[in-house]
Amino acid sequence: MRARVYVTLKREVLDPQGEAVRKGLQSLGLAGVREVRVGKLIELEIDDTAGDVNEALRVAVEKLLVNPVIEDGRVEVEAAASTAAP
Repeated sequence: MRARVYVTLKREVLDPQGEAVRKGLQSLGLAGVREVRVGKLIELEIDDTAGDVNEALRVAVEKLLVNPVIEDGRVEVEAAASTAAP
């Protein structure tokens, strides 16, 4: 199965990288861009036999992947497609 962890800065935290991207986009002619927030995407391939994947991901997000002081994390889990014939 595949899991995706989206990590973004909390809304109240300044995002200097996002501001630099916004200015760059404006210099490329995208003048209507008002705000840009930059984050991270972490993709994991996990064996289906890995036990309680949701709990393990929750712990990983809380203890390793996200700094809870300044970041928010969101997890999406995608079940592996079945390869069995219909």
